[in-house]
Amino acid sequence: MHERAGTPALPEDLIDVDVILAAYYDRTPDMDDPAQHVAFGTSGHRGSSVDSAFNEAHIIATTAAIVEYRRSQGTDGPLFIGRDTHALSGPAWQTAVEVLAAAGVELRIDARDSWTPTPAVSHAILLANGAGTAAGVRVQGPGRADGIVVTPSHNPPGDGGFKYNPPHGGPAGSDATSWIAARANEILRSGVAAVPRMPLERALRAETTRRHDFLAAYVDDLAGVIDLEAIARAGVRIGADPLGGAAVEYWGAIGERYGLDLAVVNPTVDPTWSFMTLDWDGKIRMDCSSPSAMASLLAIMQPADGGPAPYDIATGNDADSDRHGIVTPDHGLLNPNHFLAVAIEYLLTHRPDWPAQAAVGKTLVSSALIDRVTAGLGRQLLEVPVGFKYFVPGLLDSSVGFGGEESAGASFLRRNGSVWTTDKDGILLSLLASEVLAVTGRSPSQLHLEQVERYGASAYARIDAPATREQKARLAALSPDAVTATTLAGEEITARLVRAPGNDEPIGGLKVTTENAWFAARPSGTEDVYKIYAESFKGEEHLAQVQTEAKAVVDAALR
Repeated sequence: MHERAGTPALPEDLIDVDVILAAYYDRTPDMDDPAQHVAFGTSGHRGSSVDSAFNEAHIIATTAAIVEYRRSQGTDGPLFIGRDTHALSGPAWQTAVEVLAAAGVELRIDARDSWTPTPAVSHAILLANGAGTAAGVRVQGPGRADGIVVTPSHNPPGDGGFKYNPPHGGPAGSDATSWIAARANEILRSGVAAVPRMPLERALRAETTRRHDFLAAYVDDLAGVIDLEAIARAGVRIGADPLGGAAVEYWGAIGERYGLDLAVVNPTVDPTWSFMTLDWDGKIRMDCSSPSAMASLLAIMQPADGGPAPYDIATGNDADSDRHGIVTPDHGLLNPNHFLAVAIEYLLTHRPDWPAQAAVGKTLVSSALIDRVTAGLGRQLLEVPVGFKYFVPGLLDSSVGFGGEESAGASFLRRNGSVWTTDKDGILLSLLASEVLAVTGRSPSQLHLEQVERYGASAYARIDAPATREQKARLAALSPDAVTATTLAGEEITARLVRAPGNDEPIGGLKVTTENAWFAARPSGTEDVYKIYAESFKGEEHLAQVQTEAKAVVDAALR
């Protein structure tokens, strides 16, 4: 933990926006350096312009590759494109529009010339492809829509990001991203000057470029997924902090449209994020699941003078609004795993029109409290590798009612049991917290304590350990036989997993379980470390023992 974690940013912490923007245009990637290649992680290509990892050349090449990919798939309908508030998002959006317009792609850009949350783009794609109709969502063939979101999510202000959502509306799978990245790197090597571009002013006037009111379409449809009338009747006082992100205009519109007692806590948009408190490592990061990054909102909800909190529920979102943070007066910031468990139990007991067999989706590094809650409700658990893309098929056909990640990203079905979004929706989960309070009369934090009484209290943490690139590669390719230990922290090992139980997909690492504990180890995609997630239902001391032995198990397997 950095000594200034949770304290306000100082001038020396801020990026120089002019430097960031100049580097975007002036620097070109060195293709002999793998760190400067186009590389899609779980949420698209990300990088810094000053590190030559996110520059105009990258976006030209990646957009051109997407044009080729969608043609190869027979996708020739409209492409919905949105952007968040990062300094690099505007220039990258412009570059992409110039390439897409020159390629004759039917573009749909924001009617307000403003920011667009990731869930609003997913929502637009699904509606265009038939969501809510008797035929359902059609994800293949001519006329299908897809999308691009220009965002590095919660990354620091100097970063840029670019992600592709195919016609299913969710994050692109590895088959698509691998092809797009490989083709983009080929274009970078051959030279992006050959890629056709249309000057921005002409691109915006092109017959193929049309305006789409993402905000109105999303906000007007929210009543189909959240009981907003209940929230209004109960008079729940909501404080929504967009953390300077793309939801800033959406929250005000939601409050006005549905007559909610809702205040936008901080409507400021500043590409340096000078109003933020520093995250755990001393960096500015819009992570709404981090107590350090959310320190300002926590201070509002828990006044130093001991006075009453101004809101019954306060929420935070990251820059593209695909994550959520929930704050209650009695508890502060809820652990994302705890809120996911509360949300799952509430939804499965308050959505009578959902399919009776709809499963609960979780990533394998999410809390086992979710397993216990799901089992207690007699529902099926779908445990998948890290990546929201694994929930997309189930959300589309309603075989999955809820899909969530431990990093505070989730989405769920409409009240009638049909698909809402197939990408994470931080606005939706934030509103759900208020519905929970309005309908049950108890806050999510109070409901979590009730779950603890029934299922036990868990201690959960993630730590990082150093690893070379070779070791990370070995970790990602481990077999269950690589673990020779028979016990973990005094309990018999019940499973050694390298593939997810829910879909048999490789997890890119290792998970070891016992009756009351588990750990999972995965290599980092960006740093020379591996991550150990661990949980114990026997207390903090037992968790520490699990972490220690987990590191020893992994180290032995990597020798």
